[in-house]
Amino acid sequence: MYRQLYRQHRLAFALVAACLFAAAADEARAQPGTRTDVIEDAHLYFPDAIGSRWRYRGRIEEWPLQKIAESKGYVNVSTVSGTQTVKGVAVTIFHDTNPGNHGPTDSYYRRDAVGVVYYGSSPGTPVERQVIPYQIVRFPIAIPSSFQQFDRKGVDFGTDVDGDGTEEKVDVDASVAVTGRESVTVPAGSYSNAIRMEARMSLRIHLSKSKRSVVSTDLLTAWFARGVGLVKYTEHQEMPPAATDKGWITEITEELEDAEVKTTQTPVRP
Repeated sequence: MYRQLYRQHRLAFALVAACLFAAAADEARAQPGTRTDVIEDAHLYFPDAIGSRWRYRGRIEEWPLQKIAESKGYVNVSTVSGTQTVKGVAVTIFHDTNPGNHGPTDSYYRRDAVGVVYYGSSPGTPVERQVIPYQIVRFPIAIPSSFQQFDRKGVDFGTDVDGDGTEEKVDVDASVAVTGRESVTVPAGSYSNAIRMEARMSLRIHLSKSKRSVVSTDLLTAWFARGVGLVKYTEHQEMPPAATDKGWITEITEELEDAEVKTTQTPVRP
């Protein structure tokens, strides 16, 4: 059952689907006692010109708790395919052919002078539709800094997990941290001073039949290179047992194989 709920848990963090990271609408706050590195041209790490294309080689491992992992390889191609109006707002469309090995997805973003706002995906999930739109990546980027993305209680999960005919409620919260700059090597080459970001999400699912709760967690780490965008990400998901199911663990890695990044950027809107 939990494998079938995979998409429900993901909320489209916006990194897998469109090479961007979920962040918060709050101001970035540097950690006390640390020296802050401020990236004024942060938008150059998130190129979005129409026609840009990124090809990723992915690997996914899935296994029940205490069992041997099953490993699969796959390919995902991400393209900036055009623009669209969503909720009365002009957004940029990122089309991914197979993010996380789960088939084609369109995701919608608006970039302006203070950052990027995520407007959802197609196909999306019931949970995602209840928390969008929300801001992702705030400009300028401060290193180190951290954000509370959102903290929502009693959201409709859209799925009957325990089989009693009632769809469950879920508490969902997410945060993101910009942790530093690192050199990273992928099949497309080596990139110095890539921005390293970590996003954490938890979903506390309230089971209506037993009146107990189970918690699913997601940790995603990604590296973004100036003028290129997302070059690598890793994701670790843990889904606990529910009803008679065993728990499930999923680990995903995608690395850039090649990219064609257009130099004409989508205008930064005021």
